[in-house]
Amino acid sequence: MTTTTAAAPPQAIPPDDGTVPAPAPRTRRKLTPYWLLLPGIAWLVVFFAVPMVYQASTSLQTGSLEDGFHVTWHLATYWDALVEYRWHFVRSFGYAATATLLCLAVGYPLAYTIAFKAGKRWRNVILILVIAPFFTSFLIRTLAWKTILSDGGPVVGALNALHVLDVTSALGLTSGDRVLATPLAVVCGLTYNFLPFMILPLYTSLERIDPRLHEAAGDLYARPFTTFRKVTFPISLPGVVAGTLLTFIPASGDYINAQLLGSPSEQMVGNGIQKQFLNVLDYPTAAALSFILMALILGMVTVYMRKAGTEELV
Repeated sequence: MTTTTAAAPPQAIPPDDGTVPAPAPRTRRKLTPYWLLLPGIAWLVVFFAVPMVYQASTSLQTGSLEDGFHVTWHLATYWDALVEYRWHFVRSFGYAATATLLCLAVGYPLAYTIAFKAGKRWRNVILILVIAPFFTSFLIRTLAWKTILSDGGPVVGALNALHVLDVTSALGLTSGDRVLATPLAVVCGLTYNFLPFMILPLYTSLERIDPRLHEAAGDLYARPFTTFRKVTFPISLPGVVAGTLLTFIPASGDYINAQLLGSPSEQMVGNGIQKQFLNVLDYPTAAALSFILMALILGMVTVYMRKAGTEELV
């Protein structure tokens, strides 16, 4: 006895009405990250790329404010600006490097204490105290240092009594019995203003270290200093790199501290840019100085990152 199976009826083909099917959900998921990046990209284009292009064209112009400036591809402006302000660059990088080292020397022990020694309650209190200066204007904080380092103030009096100023004067950091209008005052201002930029990355890096690593080093009869040298410091290197970059880069272009705490002989390249833009009204030279400063910082950061041997910034 044979059985036959009925064939399934053919499915109807929908008519071609010219409509395009909706994109697959997978396609929309692929495009979502790009749509999320669009606001940030637009922000960078409008407020970074476009001003950079305009600044580059300004650096290649010649003329005057009365007759107007025109792009003439005058590359000699860069060389003239570098020769005229070469000592400003030297002072800028020297002050910034010194302030960065001081911030590291002060910030690392504090960040270590916050991460490992302070309890949870005191940890939050100390972190608030570190961040608290950001609630005050940068200008006001620098003016406060002008009062602290005044000639008749208690700080200068204590330094004189301890004969510290005799040593700093011999090193060329101060002049006689005063601290204001000297390189030491500028470095002190830079160190204070940018110290939180060093402490926070260091704390973030140290806080991630598993305490069991310290216990394991102790079980292997490692002394505390050996544990720090072999375990803690190598693991915290990303924080050191991030902190030094966040401190050195803005300190190199700063001009407020040199303007308020220094004298004309302590002027940094930021003061030269301000002078050319606002006083002399030589816009091509000011733009050229800005590009030279940016190129030098970019080169030094690139070399530093390669020497540091880490790209994991925290």
